[in-house]
Amino acid sequence: MGRRETESARLTAHHDCEFREMLDRVGDKWSLLVIAMLEQRPTARARFSELKRSIPGISQRMLTATLRSLERDGLLLREVYAEVPPRVEYELTPLGKRFMQPVRGLVTWLQANWSSIRTARETFDRRAPKSRSRYAATASSRDSSASSST
Repeated sequence: MGRRETESARLTAHHDCEFREMLDRVGDKWSLLVIAMLEQRPTARARFSELKRSIPGISQRMLTATLRSLERDGLLLREVYAEVPPRVEYELTPLGKRFMQPVRGLVTWLQANWSSIRTARETFDRRAPKSRSRYAATASSRDSSASSST
């Protein structure tokens, strides 16, 4: 078996449901934002309300579900303090902190290659048939909102 075939077999060896579920979780925008927000905090801890304020557009329900999923996967800890009113804080686990290492690499790659990606998209959009115009409009609005937030 050649090197390329071995690499392909290794990459597809974990295509069971739990592996895909984890890839979906860490690849969704809310999980990455929650992890990044926790990592950037000076204390590496945050209360629910602090996370909600720091992540524009996330609903209370979505934040709750995301935090529970990340806790279940071992990426963050939830600590409840016996106070009145109750105080709950979230912090990254060592696994959650290690998760950010490859994410930083991806962000660095995106930053280094963004102009090439944008050029490729513009080229594609210019030659795409009119039936793809809905996709192009969606992608274009996504690109402009992404570039305005950077």
